[in-house]
Amino acid sequence: MRLQNHFKCFAIIFLLSLTTLFAQEDYSVLKGQIAFGINSPAQDGFVRPFEAKGTNFPTINFGVQYMFKAQFGAKLDLGYNRMANGSDSPEFKLNYTRVNAQLVYDLTTKTTFLPQGTGFVLHAGPGFSMIKPLGDYGANKTSFLNAMAGFEFHYKVARTTSVYLDTSYVFAFGSEFDPITEGYGSFNGNMLTVTLGLSVSLSGCRTCN
Repeated sequence: MRLQNHFKCFAIIFLLSLTTLFAQEDYSVLKGQIAFGINSPAQDGFVRPFEAKGTNFPTINFGVQYMFKAQFGAKLDLGYNRMANGSDSPEFKLNYTRVNAQLVYDLTTKTTFLPQGTGFVLHAGPGFSMIKPLGDYGANKTSFLNAMAGFEFHYKVARTTSVYLDTSYVFAFGSEFDPITEGYGSFNGNMLTVTLGLSVSLSGCRTCN
């Protein structure tokens, strides 16, 4: 009888240990993300008298995120941005495309002030930017290395889906335009982006709390 009681206690402790272990490891391993929004380029990235609008649409971001642990992960993302001339600038339009490999740090469990069902994520990493002017300045293409950093605020709308707001800054490592005419209608500066999107868990998710 005493042996049976010991066995029952051992079984209960074992099950509780498994539950605790699963709870600690319970996170979404693989996520897909898509977001739409606006961009604001630094005006010193243009050759005078060219200037862009302070706010440009659209910015479109696609990403795949893999979490190695509940808090640490990495993601590969692609961004497309359209810019157009401001009211006091010669007419131009350009496409800004970037690809970045970033580290991800999920602060959700570290920030006790967040409401239930919300999350806060930091991300940063190097990348490559490609600029393609349109119209009369189509030959003035340029490309350069970049570094991107930002944060995401998530709000869970379903077990595997959250809506998120991302604010990011892209630092440019572009060289000066030489000759200066190569910069007409082009861009080699920094850029701020603000996007709203969906983050969907694709695997490794049991409860996604």
